[in-house]
Amino acid sequence: MSDNTIIAKRYATALFQLGQEQSKLDVIETELRALHVIFKGNKGLVQFLKHPRLTVDEKKQLLSDSLKDFSKETVHTLMLLIDRHREEIMIDMIDHFILKMNDLKGIADATVYSVSELSDVEKQRISATFAPKVGKRSLNLTNVIDTSIIGGIRLRVGNRIFDGSVSGKLSRIERQLVSQK
Repeated sequence: MSDNTIIAKRYATALFQLGQEQSKLDVIETELRALHVIFKGNKGLVQFLKHPRLTVDEKKQLLSDSLKDFSKETVHTLMLLIDRHREEIMIDMIDHFILKMNDLKGIADATVYSVSELSDVEKQRISATFAPKVGKRSLNLTNVIDTSIIGGIRLRVGNRIFDGSVSGKLSRIERQLVSQK
C-alpha cells in the first residue's frame, strides 16, 4: 500500500468520524459522490489544482467559490488537503470515504459484464442473488457491455469473480478436456 493510499484513508476516516459526530454522513456522502463524478469526468482538474503557479490561497478561493453549497466539513477537509499540498489524494480520499459508507450500509460496489444492457429488474435480481454470497445486503451494480463473453453474465465484486458467461463455461470445459489427456 502506497503512502498516498494510507494518507487518503486517514483523511477519509477523519471525515467519516466527523460526519458521524455531526450526524451528516449522508450529506457528506452525497457531496463526495458529486465531487467524484466531477474529478473522474475532468481528468486534468487535480493536475490543475497541483499547478505551481496557483497559490494556495487561489486554489482555496477557487474551491470555496465552486463548493459554496457544500457542508463546511467537506469544504474544510478539501482546504486542509490543499494547505498540505495533498491535492493528488483527493480522489483516493473520496473513494475510501464511499467504501466506508458502503460498509456501514451493507452495500458493495460491483461490476456486471453482459452482452447487452441489463434492465433495472435484472440488476435487482442479480443484486438480490449475489449480495448474500459476499456478505452484503445489496450490490451497487455498474453494467459493462462485453460481447466477448458470448452470453450470460460475469460479476466482479471486489476481487471475487462469479463467471456465468458462455465464454467462461467454454474455457472451463476446455481446461477439463486438456487435463484429462
